Amino acid sequence: MNLNHKQEELIAQLAREIEEKFPDIKFIEVVPSPESTNTLWLHFTEPENEARFMEIAEYASARTMDILLDYGYHLVVLPVVENGAVAA
Repeated sequence: MNLNHKQEELIAQLAREIEEKFPDIKFIEVVPSPESTNTLWLHFTEPENEARFMEIAEYASARTMDILLDYGYHLVVLPVVENGAVAA
């Protein structure tokens, strides 16, 4: 997968912001969405409970919407389990 410089910069900044605000989760990787060629999925470790997940999802959705509106890049933050499979 080839990311341009701005995508790399925005993803690194977003990952850093999320890890600082929620130190119990960590950025794992970025992968292209199998559903859309214009979407990138950002995988993070799965939080310990659903309430924590909702906090992270709310924060991430606001930040990714800003990125979409400002730069046109559609990013989605997803929790994954430790073996790398997308969490249910």
